[in-house]
Amino acid sequence: MADPLLSIDDLTVQFRTDRGWSTAVEKVSFDIADGESIGLVGESGSGKSVTALSILRLHARAVTRFPSGSIRYAGRDLLGANERDLRAIRGRDIAMVFQDPMSSLNPVLTICDQICEPLRLHQGLSSSDARRRAIELLDLVRISDAARRVDEYPHRLSGGMRQRVMIAMAIACRPRLLIADEPTTALDVTIQAQILELLRDLRAELGMAVLLISHDLGVIAEFAERVVVMYAGRIVEDAPVEVLFRTPRHPYTEGLMASAPPLEGGGERLYGIPGRIPDPDEVIAGCRFGPRCAYVEAICRAAPPELVSVDGAHRVRCAPRTRVSQN
Repeated sequence: MADPLLSIDDLTVQFRTDRGWSTAVEKVSFDIADGESIGLVGESGSGKSVTALSILRLHARAVTRFPSGSIRYAGRDLLGANERDLRAIRGRDIAMVFQDPMSSLNPVLTICDQICEPLRLHQGLSSSDARRRAIELLDLVRISDAARRVDEYPHRLSGGMRQRVMIAMAIACRPRLLIADEPTTALDVTIQAQILELLRDLRAELGMAVLLISHDLGVIAEFAERVVVMYAGRIVEDAPVEVLFRTPRHPYTEGLMASAPPLEGGGERLYGIPGRIPDPDEVIAGCRFGPRCAYVEAICRAAPPELVSVDGAHRVRCAPRTRVSQN
């Protein structure tokens, strides 16, 4: 097998607080192959965005540390890279689309200025060539009248158009990996569908891998080839998308699916997962999902379960489910 494009191995991320170092992500491991689409899903506070921002080292260095693990892109160590090397990778090799385009775009710069910056920085284009390329990119992300819109300021554009501008900026240098952090959260359903279709088309056209972060299982089901489910800073399940939706192994994954509206519609009553996601510093013996789990057993409280491979490409962190599958 070819080496993965991105490999996250045993990653732990901690932040400095008034009470000391708090663990936000613990022993997270997964790979992304060249051209693959991965869905990273979980409730707010599960560690999805922390993991994604760690890939590009976008956390404030003074309050962040990585006590264990590694992140490697095309064989290069990102956690050990200096700031100069990281700047060369950000935007050129790995790009990111954030969930709130209005706060991510600079309100005092035109769309042209903001798209042209990575083109001049990473590709050395002249101002005129960068402007021409910026218009081409707006056309590519399906913004009408691109030659006029390129000189607009962000506040003159709708939410959907601002998100398209963010995508145009991200793909300007044809990155091999695009990280999209909740790219459709603030948009209405129709625009959400358009943005997802755009990302699918761009992925096929540019051949890039995509890490799509979402709490919406419907979005993940439509886009991803493989799904990584996170809970309380840890991966609890990892499987191909059709396997995960057909036979979820972890009770948390089952709960997420039961709490989402059915894709085909209908009047079924939605299920809610009882309790709340634990605070990072909250001490829980055994499985961190145990206090909310309807299937909890004595083995679940005895020790934290390991993430175990079952049925080939399917990994799950659930002692009772793993025990049954191996018998």
